[in-house]
Amino acid sequence: MAWRTGLIEIVLSRKLGRWGMSKGNSSMSETNSAAVGEMNSEIAEAVSSAKSQNKPGDVWVGFDLGGTKMYAVVFDSELKPIGRARKKTKGFEGVEQGLKKIHATIHEALEQAQADPSQIQGIGIGCPGPLNFEKGVMLEAPNLGWKNVPIRKSLESAFGCPVVVLNDVDAGVYGEWCFGAGKGARCVVGIFPGTGVGGGCVYHGQILQGANHSCMEVGHIPLISDSLPDGCGNMGTLEAVASRLAIAAGAAQAAYRGQAPWLQKKTGANLAEIRSGVLREAVENGDDAIKQLILTAAQHLGLGIVTIVHLLSPEIVVIGGGLAEAFPKLLVKTAEEYAKNRVMPSFNGTFKVSLAKLGDDCGVIGCAAWAKRVIQSRQGINPLF
Repeated sequence: MAWRTGLIEIVLSRKLGRWGMSKGNSSMSETNSAAVGEMNSEIAEAVSSAKSQNKPGDVWVGFDLGGTKMYAVVFDSELKPIGRARKKTKGFEGVEQGLKKIHATIHEALEQAQADPSQIQGIGIGCPGPLNFEKGVMLEAPNLGWKNVPIRKSLESAFGCPVVVLNDVDAGVYGEWCFGAGKGARCVVGIFPGTGVGGGCVYHGQILQGANHSCMEVGHIPLISDSLPDGCGNMGTLEAVASRLAIAAGAAQAAYRGQAPWLQKKTGANLAEIRSGVLREAVENGDDAIKQLILTAAQHLGLGIVTIVHLLSPEIVVIGGGLAEAFPKLLVKTAEEYAKNRVMPSFNGTFKVSLAKLGDDCGVIGCAAWAKRVIQSRQGINPLF
């Protein structure tokens, strides 16, 4: 390595100068053999010191707590992934069991990374729903049924390192701003339709956060006067009509009524089996009722984007999650076209809608990058990520 060669050159030149020799002098008296040993010792010491300063053993953990699954990734000091682990969330099992499962998932990722908990410099965890940043508490996660969860305290006690708690979609949008579809944008907004519909915004490199807790709950923007309720019981919101869960519920009804024969044969109208990939296959196999559900959800998503554009005027709106990946044209492009036709004329051409680039990793790398930034800033270091 370059740094190793440079250190050897420095030590060697100092020693040769002290002994009155040149590098080209091949003769060396026996009286200098002890000095050679001293030189080798100093080189080894210098290399060891450089390694220590570089701290190659430091790791950062990003954790994405979702309504369906939880996902942990261990990153090295350069934010390269070196270990991963996933588990089903099963929020209905309760908070205590959920916290134990979070701890176990991180331990599994550490094992794969061949890292020890003592090497963790910080953990960033993305959680659904509003959060209290000061206390590190998850106030409520409607699609998990959890309330007032002391997530920071639990993780700091378990792993003995600093923990940064942030909204899961904030983390995903930050990841996309750092490394993905929104890289370097002045203002990027993310919308992630999943079990609910999450939102986040990075403005001038900072996650947009409220005075007391997280914000950008775009899933609870009211769109229509009446519909089925969302996870909070609110009627007619973006989440109630455009989340993957809402689409899956409509698809199950269509299958039950015989309007989606391929889906009925595949899943028997079992809601738990109607995932994003299955919905895509249903459309590909001619279930027009499912295609119409996606198109309707895309139009509602477009209305949500109109509201966001009028409020924040972002350069890029990133749509992420499994549903968006399954329908990059039917969902993402339809939403973009619908939004562009509904915004004020002066906003035409000022924004674009893009599919997230980082897939499942956007949340975990966003968590780790934000945690590294926050924790090192407290230590007087101000890294970009």
